[in-house]
Amino acid sequence: MPKLRVGIVNYLNSKPLAWGFLKGHHADLFAPSYHPPSVVARLLSQGNLEVGLIPSIEVQRIPGLRILPDLCVAATHEVRSVLLVSRKPLEEAKRVALDLNSRTSAALSRILLKERFGVEPEFVQQRPDVERMLAEADAALVIGDPALKVPRDRYLVYDLAAEWRELTGLPFVFAVWAARPEVDFPDLPFYFKSSLRYGLSSVDILTREAAADLGLDSSEVHSYLTENLSFFLRQDEIRGLEEFHRRAHECGLILEPRPLAFWE
Repeated sequence: MPKLRVGIVNYLNSKPLAWGFLKGHHADLFAPSYHPPSVVARLLSQGNLEVGLIPSIEVQRIPGLRILPDLCVAATHEVRSVLLVSRKPLEEAKRVALDLNSRTSAALSRILLKERFGVEPEFVQQRPDVERMLAEADAALVIGDPALKVPRDRYLVYDLAAEWRELTGLPFVFAVWAARPEVDFPDLPFYFKSSLRYGLSSVDILTREAAADLGLDSSEVHSYLTENLSFFLRQDEIRGLEEFHRRAHECGLILEPRPLAFWE
């Protein structure tokens, strides 16, 4: 049987989910590769991956995907790694720079700016460099590891998961594992759940490695992984995901949402 090609997002927030694959578990079955979120979505859409940790908006944009049950990257309150950063209140924003690596957070930014802050600014895509982004725009969307390093005393910082919670009362799901429709692999979710279990049991090791790699304080990394992030796709998270898709459709960002399809 050929190895399944698995796309993993190269941010800290995905490491607990992917820890087993990162450490070589089941290397005879899976061939992992590491990419920004938008690239994982593109490769999965093109058939260059069989399974990918994809931005949650892409569930509606890529036909036929099946979501692996019970697993996700989500936040119930603050997430700390998906931020709109500005030098003026968002209510005054006329131009917003979006991190070009983002799909879901870019859509969420558009929804929140319209529905929570009452503005519909011009949007441009840029590389995640806050100073450069703010030189050309009133606000900047920064996601993933770069967002964890944003100096919060220098800017106005809006946490998008917290803003979503204020708007809807629901958690926000940023990413899910999804498989292409032609994948036929016995007990596929088992391996991905096993990878997360290993990641959660190794959180102290993961914290030390990530803190050293990113140049962050280990206590900040540990609290981020254990307090800000949620990795379980439960009923509230599913409701939050469906509400996100509904609002994305209302804003013209996706077609009429399809019901979520899960791996049976």
